[in-house]
Amino acid sequence: MRVLLVEDDALLGDGVRAGLTQHGYTVDWVRDGVAAELALRDEDFDLAVLDLGLPRQDGLAVLRKLRAAGKDTPVLILTARDTVADRVAGLDAGADDYLIKPFDLDELSARLRALTRRRAGRTSSVIRYQDLELDPAARSLTQSGQAVILTARELAIFEALMNNIGRALSKERLEEALYGWDEGVESNAIEVHIHHLRKKLGKERIKTVRGIGYLLPKNGGSF
Repeated sequence: MRVLLVEDDALLGDGVRAGLTQHGYTVDWVRDGVAAELALRDEDFDLAVLDLGLPRQDGLAVLRKLRAAGKDTPVLILTARDTVADRVAGLDAGADDYLIKPFDLDELSARLRALTRRRAGRTSSVIRYQDLELDPAARSLTQSGQAVILTARELAIFEALMNNIGRALSKERLEEALYGWDEGVESNAIEVHIHHLRKKLGKERIKTVRGIGYLLPKNGGSF
């Protein structure tokens, strides 16, 4: 899951980025509203965590422009503005959730998982597909009740595929889910991860759609 963090406080931003990375997210971090607007306009993020009191452009303005452009990226506002009027303004501007500072990182991560569930149309916290169960909170995968050991990036790829059952994801989209702006990506990295996943889960599990990408076929998936 690729998250855009918009936070101008260096200490807080560094802590949130580190914490979300430990929870399995790929985090890109910007520190002002103009940079946030450009990033959200030009790139696809699975989620955005947005402060309101930002330099150069207020967070509410960023959010309104995002929604006016027709983009449905789930947005969680993370702010010290704690009045009812502030919360109403944020939600009415298009936010999907609102969390007040100070906050607990585990709660932030849980709220982001809830946004991901809703966007994928799921009600359960566990994602099921055939004989597989993926628990995003525990960062674990089981097959017929037995633990499957995956690397962090293998798990991230498979979670992206399970959140999009029946929909092919391109190599570029999977790269975006795994690698932030400051990480180098080898040209065959996704192919290598897919190869390892097939060895662990069965070579027919993940289908290649020629010229498009990879998918888990819709039949057999359940929520």
